[in-house]
Amino acid sequence: MQVTNFGSINIDHVYKVNHFVRPGETLDSLSYQVFAGGKGFNQSIALARAGAATRHLGRVGKDAAWLIKRLEQAGVDTKLVMVGEAATGHAMIQIAPNGENAIVLHGGANRLIAETDIESALSTATAGDFLLLQNETSLVAQALQVAHQHGLRIVFNPAPMTAEVHQYPLALVDFFVLNETEAEELTGKIDPAEVRNHMLGRFPHAATVLTLGSKGAMYFDAGSMLHEPARQVNAIDTTAAGDTFIGYFLAEIMQHANPTRALEKGCRAAEICVTRTGAADSIPWRHELAPA
Repeated sequence: MQVTNFGSINIDHVYKVNHFVRPGETLDSLSYQVFAGGKGFNQSIALARAGAATRHLGRVGKDAAWLIKRLEQAGVDTKLVMVGEAATGHAMIQIAPNGENAIVLHGGANRLIAETDIESALSTATAGDFLLLQNETSLVAQALQVAHQHGLRIVFNPAPMTAEVHQYPLALVDFFVLNETEAEELTGKIDPAEVRNHMLGRFPHAATVLTLGSKGAMYFDAGSMLHEPARQVNAIDTTAAGDTFIGYFLAEIMQHANPTRALEKGCRAAEICVTRTGAADSIPWRHELAPA
């Protein structure tokens, strides 16, 4: 069993600041670093480091050979990563002293993936395999449809959440992974119990994972509602915490089909991630997690 991750690949420009820049303000940064990133890239790294057989489907510019190499070093199959003339996607990330982040994103090559690229890539997958999607690339709706036609199980993380998400064929999704903001924008609800009721009413055959930051994460489907609390750690950078959680959660679902274990692994990996600087650089390897 394998997962194809149709996702973004970015170069992250990271600035540590005393506070997030305000309108009209020019702010000196305390430091500047360049990292590999993008939600798709991070989630592929997390999947592979968690032990899942992972293929990445995406597009980059000619300046991104080092990003492809990073994926390969983590164990990701990069045969589906296309290289073109357009600039690689990139992000400008501000990191505040408490570890919170603010991000400005430019899609670049991530937004130039064609429907024929998706069809060609997913035609080589096996029915019952997984497709993971975020919302930082072109043609997400088409990818959902093609994946369904090929019998793939679909995991959708609608990040960033946009108005277009409501027009996607979301009834095809098997697993939603939402943070609190995405859940509110998708359902209009804040309370987790109300989010669950809305999601099950609208998508009765899907499971939902709700990440709650320092409060851990929840899983619910038609037959269960689970909660895994987070442990207190000294967080210095939360940039890739959600991506780390998703990679480890899905890897555990693929290997053991056990949402309780999957929540636990996802939370433990995310707790390690936030104690480190950077995006993909902060994602732990499976051996770094304490045994379940």
